Amino acid sequence: MILPYLALLETALAGTNIVLGGIVEGYGYGLSLGTKWPYTKDMMQIAAKKDPEALHRIMATLVGLLSLGLLIFYPSPFTEIGFLSIVATALLGMATLYVLAGKLPSPFQGIHDIAAYTTFVSYFLLFLHGEGYFSVNVVSFLIQAIEPPHFLYFVIFMGGVVTGTRRMRAKIGDVLNHAKKLAPKAEFSPSKRPDDPNAQRKLQIAWGIHGILAVVFVIAVIILHYWLTFIFTLGVIGVGLWVYKSINRDPLKPGASIATHQFFSLLTVVAIILNSLGLLLL
Repeated sequence: MILPYLALLETALAGTNIVLGGIVEGYGYGLSLGTKWPYTKDMMQIAAKKDPEALHRIMATLVGLLSLGLLIFYPSPFTEIGFLSIVATALLGMATLYVLAGKLPSPFQGIHDIAAYTTFVSYFLLFLHGEGYFSVNVVSFLIQAIEPPHFLYFVIFMGGVVTGTRRMRAKIGDVLNHAKKLAPKAEFSPSKRPDDPNAQRKLQIAWGIHGILAVVFVIAVIILHYWLTFIFTLGVIGVGLWVYKSINRDPLKPGASIATHQFFSLLTVVAIILNSLGLLLL
């Protein structure tokens, strides 16, 4: 049956687009196309010049078209939730542009990230279901991602809030000693500068909450004996510290650390799904 392979393809495309989003942030392309959404003039030509934001939007279109096809030909809770999450991701994609421009608050970025990961999760679970693991239940997993003990979606949400709060251009600074050296003002910055001490304090608080939730997540997966998830989580934390240093070194272009962090986050999500279904001994 072709369904599992289409679901796996959609999973790969959704995951690739999440990593592309990390490249957009890592190399300072967040507002390279302005706040026009979803498309802008000469999109294909811009993409041909290797603008990751243009590629990100084109990839999102491919994800959406394949999702619509799966919904039409294979209607199920997996494809329904997957399609709705893609619609939510797309609409919130427009909102994230306004977050970067300082016109909307940072939680919109966090909700966008949850929607993007829900797309990835939905089609990966559909793949497993198509491979014969009929105990897979997408609704149950999404509920477990919100409830204790691991609060997976809250970790993802706060990661997005950190991104939205810094607007892809502010330093996090020293979270223990409020930084005296502040981020430079970017050309596209709104009237409220990212180097505002109060704004940076909010950013540090958001980063701290994200870190606390990450620690809770680690403790939870140890309690649950999700050892593969634990291994990848350590990787996420290690890369997260790299992200922290990269942002403080160059807040406008922190580099490959952002995309690498997204990649390890996706591996962690895959691991927690496999561990929760008892598909791995590790």
